[in-house]
Amino acid sequence: MRRGMRSLALQVQQSFGRDPFVGDLYIFRGRRGDLCKVIWHDGVGMSLYAKRLERGRFIWPSATDGVFAISASQLA
Repeated sequence: MRRGMRSLALQVQQSFGRDPFVGDLYIFRGRRGDLCKVIWHDGVGMSLYAKRLERGRFIWPSATDGVFAISASQLA
């Protein structure tokens, strides 16, 4: 996954029809499942967080329309 915060924010706007600047977290997973990127706007600026697992994969719920909501415990 080579996308940065601007292109991920653009994908949120174009593909999902949502505003990435309202304070919601948007999480993207790489194809192999070992990389996860999170974009978040805190009212001041956009942040990009990335995490790559050395072993294993992120458990990912099935999505309808490419979008789903997760709880704080699932995010942890």
